[in-house]
Amino acid sequence: MENYNKLVEHYKTIANFGHLSAICGWDAAAMMPSGGNQARSEAMAQLSLHIHQLSTAPHLSELMSIAQDENLSSNEHASLREMKRQWQLSTVVPEDLVKAKSLAGSKCEHAWRTQRGNNDWSGFCKNFEEVVNLSQQEAQIRGEVSGLTPYDAMLDIYEPGVNSAQLDTIFGDLTSWLPELTQQVQEKQKQEFVKTSDECYSTSAQNALGLEVMALLNFDFNHGRLDISSHPFCGGVPEDVRITTRYDEQDFVQSLMGIVHETGHARYEQGLPQQWAGSPVGQARSMGIHESQSLFFEMQLGRSDAFIANLAPLASQHFQDNDPSVFEANNLKKIYTRVQPGYIRVDADELTYPAHVILRYEIERDLMNGKISYKDIPELWDNKMQQYLGLSTKDNYKDGCMQDIHWTDGAFGYFPSYTLGAMYAAQFMAAMKKSVDVESAIRSGELSPIFTWLSDNVWCKGSLLTTDELVKQATGETLNAQHFQSHLRSRYL
Repeated sequence: MENYNKLVEHYKTIANFGHLSAICGWDAAAMMPSGGNQARSEAMAQLSLHIHQLSTAPHLSELMSIAQDENLSSNEHASLREMKRQWQLSTVVPEDLVKAKSLAGSKCEHAWRTQRGNNDWSGFCKNFEEVVNLSQQEAQIRGEVSGLTPYDAMLDIYEPGVNSAQLDTIFGDLTSWLPELTQQVQEKQKQEFVKTSDECYSTSAQNALGLEVMALLNFDFNHGRLDISSHPFCGGVPEDVRITTRYDEQDFVQSLMGIVHETGHARYEQGLPQQWAGSPVGQARSMGIHESQSLFFEMQLGRSDAFIANLAPLASQHFQDNDPSVFEANNLKKIYTRVQPGYIRVDADELTYPAHVILRYEIERDLMNGKISYKDIPELWDNKMQQYLGLSTKDNYKDGCMQDIHWTDGAFGYFPSYTLGAMYAAQFMAAMKKSVDVESAIRSGELSPIFTWLSDNVWCKGSLLTTDELVKQATGETLNAQHFQSHLRSRYL
């Protein structure tokens, strides 16, 4: 196993530099003063280049070839498989393109933070054009090597084994029944009275409530923390997970569920197999599985009647100066399950959220495949928003095509993971209920049976299994979107 062990040590070195990159990225988004951006961008680009050089070291191919014939266990063979996959993903992209894309992405993302608020599409495009150009170059290179379309080659980075033909089928089925269901639910909810308030919910009180809810969800504060950024995210590494949210003092709902969502990501990271730490096989299986955990926490768990019953007294306690009737469990349930088409993806309800994803998927697919230009995005966005959600974003870039951070650094191929994750989450919950009394666990406030199931069936697996293998072992079948439909009909009708 000499050659395999050399590979393990090499990938631990890569993981260490990845650790530094992740924390620097978190700092840039949450703590760094704006004046530090240029120097940080250059440093991050240099670090990305160094990680790329380590990931593409010429001797790795020979080590992998020899290690294949060594006396490895089944898990070590899986580890070698994931090393090969990461090596193949890295080696196809030239160093100069890696560095250029990192630099362009940092510049674009930093400027976007101000430009979005100013609705400055033309200013944004001065940086975005370069990000798109470099991403298209990357997609073309990856596609030529893998035999995939440019977009599918980018999608494979985030969702190994998934292609746009499959997504077209999955999303096509979704759009065949979801709009009608959404209308039915809206009609039903018109008969309901929901108590709202325009009072101020202080950031400090929202933060304190968020921390208490994170504790309820067993977040390990010895290995992570909560901060503020312009776009909520989960970053860092399993040993030091950084999550962020953003606060609106007129609305405590979105920030709190944002925290619950990101805590799902964080618990997955904190639950990854320690014995494989530093190796590719010890990382998350895919972004779809990652999103399944955040959406399990936010949607399956966080918006359930039982969880809201626990949340109600906590919210009332932290917002003592606000109208207490808002925080009654039945009213909170109505607030958290309200269905109303809106402009912002991260604020979308459970039923309209997939429309936001499908819209972005269709645009980024055609953009990477060279069928459209970045200049076409605002008009296409407006057309699709009207088609899917009945809303117009004409000339409203900040609430339209500039609202997300993903494209600023060239993360094309990521968006489908959100809706795949919602489907996996529903399937995991359906399977869990066969052996766990989920309702009782949530109402008691002792959620460990739920987390034990997730740990045993998802978290501790890392990337030892393929996505299909993991889902089938956990639930008895590969992805079945019927569970998602059944969940939505049960909750909302």
